[in-house]
Amino acid sequence: MVRTLASHAGSRGSTPRGTTIHPEEGTDFKSVPSFFKGNMNRDKITQLVTEALSENASLFLIGLDISDANKISVVIDGDSGVPLSECIRVSRHIESNLDREVEDYDLEVASFDIGESLVNQRQYKKNIGRIMKIVTADQKYEGLLQSADGEQIKLMMTVREPKEVGKGKVTVEKEIVLPVKEIKEAKVKIVI
Repeated sequence: MVRTLASHAGSRGSTPRGTTIHPEEGTDFKSVPSFFKGNMNRDKITQLVTEALSENASLFLIGLDISDANKISVVIDGDSGVPLSECIRVSRHIESNLDREVEDYDLEVASFDIGESLVNQRQYKKNIGRIMKIVTADQKYEGLLQSADGEQIKLMMTVREPKEVGKGKVTVEKEIVLPVKEIKEAKVKIVI
């Protein structure tokens, strides 16, 4: 996972941690810098991330989180992976459009962790040809992802089934079609 961090601690002044800042009587709270309020404009951050991702059509957003302490965490993925240079570019685009004198923040831009569950339809498409571990409400599957569209995925599984005649089992290839809406968890099996 690639992480690009940016932080700035100088704008908090000499106020000790844990101290509550109260605007003076009659002060419009909107004029108090946002690092005193503890929240950033999510719409503005979302717009900046969208702008940065639009410069490379193969990239897409997986997650955006802004904590009460103004820690911005952006997770991106790409149809062909995410090089370090793209994480840096997205981070710099966000940083260059925020004023640290107005909003104090920490910024983390990371690529999707292959060990996490897939959350976006484009992730299924980019993993066609890989072995997947799929969990539904009532069963677990492991097989080669053959196709994926917005509605369903198709897995080719190797399973052991009883012989038609006699005792024992035989190994067979079995194709399973699963509706995407029934999938609770989908992870790429890492094969070394």
